[in-house]
Amino acid sequence: MNLAGREGSPAVLGEFPVDFGRFVRETAGSGGLVVQPRMGFGTPTEMRAGLAATKRAPARTVGTVTLDSFTRVGELEAVEHALRHGIGLNGYPIVTYPDEVTRSVLQGIRGADFPVQVRHGSATPMDIFTSLVRLRLNATEGGPVSYCLPYGRTPLADSVRNWEHCSRRYARLRDLGVEPHVETFGGCMLGQLCPPSQLIAISLLEALFFHHHGVRSLSLSYAQQTSHEQDREAVLALRRLCAEFLPTDNWHIVVYAYMGVFPVTEHGAYGLLGDAARLAVETGAARLIVKTVAESRRIPTVADNVAALCHADAVARGVRPLPEAGDPAASGDSRTYEEARSLVEAVLNLGDDIGRALLDAFRTGCLDIPYCVHPDNAQRSRSFIDADGRLEWADTGRMPLGHRVHSRRARTVTAAGLLTDLSYVRTRYDHERAAHAVSAERIAVTPERDPRRHGAPNSPDRTGTA
Repeated sequence: MNLAGREGSPAVLGEFPVDFGRFVRETAGSGGLVVQPRMGFGTPTEMRAGLAATKRAPARTVGTVTLDSFTRVGELEAVEHALRHGIGLNGYPIVTYPDEVTRSVLQGIRGADFPVQVRHGSATPMDIFTSLVRLRLNATEGGPVSYCLPYGRTPLADSVRNWEHCSRRYARLRDLGVEPHVETFGGCMLGQLCPPSQLIAISLLEALFFHHHGVRSLSLSYAQQTSHEQDREAVLALRRLCAEFLPTDNWHIVVYAYMGVFPVTEHGAYGLLGDAARLAVETGAARLIVKTVAESRRIPTVADNVAALCHADAVARGVRPLPEAGDPAASGDSRTYEEARSLVEAVLNLGDDIGRALLDAFRTGCLDIPYCVHPDNAQRSRSFIDADGRLEWADTGRMPLGHRVHSRRARTVTAAGLLTDLSYVRTRYDHERAAHAVSAERIAVTPERDPRRHGAPNSPDRTGTA
């Protein structure tokens, strides 16, 4: 049985979908943080139900269709086998389902007030982008570095070439009157223990890569790390660097709730998610990708995701931006800003072709991801969490940072120390005082309420998180 998607005349639905980036910026600009789940299901019925629940949630939301792990790596025969034999998939197989099936999933849900982003995690995304273009699904995410080095052994040169081709093809949606949007995943490298300066440098470099290949609507990611103060410094630095380097005004920042070892207690999980929402609002980020209270214990349900959306939205409504959020440069040249700018400038100085510059940067060690064992990574850099909870460099390898970090007090990285650092956030939040626990009433879900009338979820799992 061949279930492959078929070419056909453009559907009326979604032929001219809203610019995802503009929608998020305008919604956030009117005083609201946009919250988004990391949700994907293998059947059309489940996927539609998840999108509908996200849209009904009493929060400012956008939808997510996260793809299954077989589709991510191009194992389409495995997808067809799973569908033929009723084997569950951990995400939505958009390449395999006929286009009319996906259109029926979106019909009446996606619209001007509820755009949908496709998330996939692929270093070989050609078939995925072919489906996105046919279906006029004009918002996605990823990157030539961030969807290659952490997830497999695809050569970085192949990933760069694949993403060049796909970015150019996606950009041609504009010829059809549709504005394509791409979010960089660079600010989420490995999910944890990658110092903030490198996260924001790779996020910006991937955004510049997309723009170089024709994409004009962009968002840049940053994953919550181990220190709220350092995270605020990082997001402000990222926003400042975007204003200085990006040749488009159609961009926004998306914060990810912590992507490492998650708390096991309810109060710990909601406390961590709440701090992510505070971080986003305080720094002027426009969108937040949530994680659920179930992350450490089981596969999150739709209800878990909706509860997380509601909690994040409720926290965000009680937070005000920092004065620096209006002008990140007013906060001065932070350490994070100076380190990130050094990395960005060093890569850009390697040549005008940013794809080639990224390859040269990793080949020479100008960029080097701590604890990343991909063959194209130098594997000489190391990081650690200091006594104040800040994520710092223990060894910068050959990166152009030695003059900035050598005077700081580093720590020799041991196996025991690394394990402690990996569990740092879980331990800290699970041992918060019981007074910080979140009551069930605070996160009650009332789907009947229309949030738009009131001003207005690292590895794959059943909900297809990416």
